This record gives sequence, structure tokens and C-alpha cells, in this order.
Amino acid sequence: MKRYILLIVGAAMLLAPIMVAGCAAPAAELGSAENPVKVMFVPSVDVAVIESAGEAMTDWLTEETGIHFDVSVPTSYAATIEALCAAEGDAMAFIPGMGYVLAHDQCGVEVVLATIRYGRTAYWTEFVVRRDSGITSLADLEGKKWAAPSVTSTSGYLWPSVLLGLENITPGEAVEAGGHPQAVLAVLDGTADFGTCYFSPPGDTPADWSEGDPLEPGGDFTIEQQDDGSYKVWQGGLRIRDARVAAMATNPDVMDEVGILAISERIPNDTVSFVSDFPSDMRDAIAQGLIDYAATDEGQTVLADEDFYDITGFGEVDDSYYDPVRNAINILGWTEEDILE
Repeated sequence: MKRYILLIVGAAMLLAPIMVAGCAAPAAELGSAENPVKVMFVPSVDVAVIESAGEAMTDWLTEETGIHFDVSVPTSYAATIEALCAAEGDAMAFIPGMGYVLAHDQCGVEVVLATIRYGRTAYWTEFVVRRDSGITSLADLEGKKWAAPSVTSTSGYLWPSVLLGLENITPGEAVEAGGHPQAVLAVLDGTADFGTCYFSPPGDTPADWSEGDPLEPGGDFTIEQQDDGSYKVWQGGLRIRDARVAAMATNPDVMDEVGILAISERIPNDTVSFVSDFPSDMRDAIAQGLIDYAATDEGQTVLADEDFYDITGFGEVDDSYYDPVRNAINILGWTEEDILE
């Protein structure tokens, strides 16, 4: 009898690890170090700069809210949307208007904040050409080779496509440069005849520039190289803030060689958006944290760096704020497949 008891006990001991191993451990709480919130950024500027700034921002948020984050930069705008739609209640992203509209329509991604840049909740597309190109009007772009940051870029592709279409201008081959500074550099080195990228007005406040004012203030450029290899540029006493400045880290001759041909109508600023099943209380805490961070000296140093996203604040918005982007897509008759193929 004792032998049977020993056999039964021994068998139970052997089976115990198997039974325990077969029971899945409970998932770590979202926002913990073991299960951080996924924060994605589109690769619109240098990826190393985005990662560094994104980590500085999220480190501050973690200290203030106790929420942990994991920063990533997917390989393209389309990859960012795909990753958001594949996420399960644990992801947010800094994405432009067109990317947001596509993600909202595809999988219910929700906008919470719009970025603010120097008092403005909108920005523009700029068309850039070499100053010695002989191109002096949009009509001259007929048949010309075009460098765009990405076909899913709101300012780099959607808005200029609408404007060119309304003007009955058919450009030649379109090349995806991989980012706004890269589109400028493609024009500089002759890879493309013209490029499209973001235009942020010169100056520090809305009073410094209004629509209808010259696109470039005029006069000599004052250029100041920073310790990190980036540049600050002034012209006519106003700080220059468009995509050409970010391109100077690769080639400092950009401002002298590449000029602004034209700009578009205004575009709603980029978004801070969350997957639809993200916990609402945590979403609200993160949104308020971002607003608070932008009000700090550290936040301004990190966010308002033009080599990053040049963000000076955040404002609360809802989905309807991005209806102009939807209207532009409808004008072109684009489908999701047209944009993300």
C-alpha cells in the first residue's frame, strides 16, 4: 500500500510543473514597464532625431504619470497605419492628417490632439525648385519630375496633388524621397525638378507672417550652426522654419540653392491619435501630460526643435477638424488602395 501511495505522490509531483506551465500567466497591466504603451512616429524627418526626441518626451511623461512607453518609427507612413490597425488597445501615434483619416476609416483610430506650431493649428505645402532652374510658376511644372516625401504625406503629396489637378498641371514621374528634408535634397542634387514638403511660416508668432505675404522675407540669410550639427536660419530678421532648414544638416547649401516657388491652401496640423479600444482614462492622462509637457522649458527644447516636429503646443480637436483632408481625398477620387499600394 505504501508503495502505491508513493507512486501516486511521485506522479503528482511530476505532473505539477506541467499543469502550471499550461496555465498562461496574466498579462501585465498596460502602461507598466512590462507592457508599455506603443508610441509611433511617422518617418517625416531623420529617424535618429525622432527616436531621441520621442524618448525624451516619453521619459518625462513616465515620471509625471507613471505610464511607461515604447517609442518606434515604422519604415513608412503606410507601415505606421498598418501597425496602428494591428495594435490591440495599446498604441498611439503622431500622424499627419491624411494618415489619420485613413487610419480612422480603416480601423477607427481616434484623434485627440492637434499639434500647434507658433500659435497656428495649420500649415501649408511648399513647392521647392532650384533657384537656377528657370521654373517660375506652377505651370512650368508640367511634365517635370517630382520628389515627394511619401504618397501618404498630407502636405507632401495629397495637398499638392489637389492643387496641381485644379490647375490642370500633370507632372512627370513622382519619386518617393523618404521624408521632407529628403525631398528638398532630391531637388538640390537634381534627382527631381521640383519637390513638395511642409511650409511653416517665417517668424515666431502669427503676427510675423500672414497669407499673401512674401514666401521668403528677402535679403541675406543669417545661418547659425548648432552643436548637434543642425542649423538655425534667419532672413529679413525672421526665423526661417520650413523643410529646407531640416535638410541643411545634410547639405548646408540648401538655402542658397533651393527656393520656394509656391504654397498651397492651409492644412490642418498633425494629430496625436489613439487606437479605438485604448483605455479612455489613460488616453486622457497622456493627452493632458503632452499639453503640460509642451508648457515646460524642456518640452519646448525637445518638441519645438525644427529637426524634430517643431511643436510648440497641443490643442484638443475631434474628427471633424480633419474633414478638409477627407474633402481633398474625395476631390482626387482616391481610394485607400490608391494611397497605400
